Amino acid sequence: MSILTKLRCITLDVTGTLIAYKGELGDYYCMAAKAAGQQCPDYKRVHEGFKLAYTEMAKKHPCFGFHEKIPNMVWWKTCVRDSFVQAGYEYDEETFEKIFRRIYATFGSSAPYSIFPDAVPFLRWLRERGITVGLVSNAEYRYKDVILPALGLNQGSEWDFGVFSGLEGVEKPDPRIYEIALRKAGNVAPQEVLHIGDSLRKDYLPARSVGMPGLLLDRFKTADAVNWRKAGATVLPDLTAAKEWLTSEELKCSDM
Repeated sequence: MSILTKLRCITLDVTGTLIAYKGELGDYYCMAAKAAGQQCPDYKRVHEGFKLAYTEMAKKHPCFGFHEKIPNMVWWKTCVRDSFVQAGYEYDEETFEKIFRRIYATFGSSAPYSIFPDAVPFLRWLRERGITVGLVSNAEYRYKDVILPALGLNQGSEWDFGVFSGLEGVEKPDPRIYEIALRKAGNVAPQEVLHIGDSLRKDYLPARSVGMPGLLLDRFKTADAVNWRKAGATVLPDLTAAKEWLTSEELKCSDM
């Protein structure tokens, strides 16, 4: 008996599991600056500045400001401004407004993302077999409403329900986000819901803590995968391998 026959639902992380960023963050910040008549900022400095600014914003105002009811554009405007400041760039208000609006529009579209070629076939294959498919992502509403549909990941054909931190007010690695997923799946037993992601800390461990089995994908051959396996996780290269793993008759329950 294969693992798939024991499951009623599979949830998946989005970025790094189904889709990936295309190019470098600096590409989009550079294009926005040039469009506003400015020189292209240093890629590395902007990237490091963004990481610092985003981490600080997520700490001060988690879930994209959900609990404080901060408008999405305001949250990102503060984050982008701080990214430039951290990188050593400051613009007057008019110039920054032009730069920000281009960046905000770009990252609210499918332009900076690419979908892994195995994503849609895998999701449709699951749903054809009666498996409920859920998405669990630290993302704001534009993922659900704009970005995923633009990439061909549509609710009702590729996935059934989504749990997005910016809409729920809870974010990974908080186990409560997986409890929300279990409720949206129809209050199925945790052991009947497999979670697939690309992070031991945000995906595997919190899902396991609520009783869900987990699977990690190592699409980019990260050095962290060694520690993932040491922690007991099954690690596979992609969703094609995951399909084979799910349907193998040779695996035992302990392999899940």
